[in-house]
Amino acid sequence: MVEMKQNLTCRQALADAFQALSDEAVKAGWPEGDVAIALAELAEERVIEVTAKVIVEGFGHPPLIAAGGGRNS
Repeated sequence: MVEMKQNLTCRQALADAFQALSDEAVKAGWPEGDVAIALAELAEERVIEVTAKVIVEGFGHPPLIAAGGGRNS
């Protein structure tokens, strides 16, 4: 439950900046739909990057291996 609340707080903190970015792109002449798709694609790419980093660092994290949390346990 704490994680959901933290996510909501983070989302609220980013909402204004996100809207401002979208508004600026539309003001620059980009169609609103194109802006929405581009922002969604950029967000998806970022999620993939962060997820990959967590996977790589999580599997190679020394305390996990030392504690028997490696793949061969």
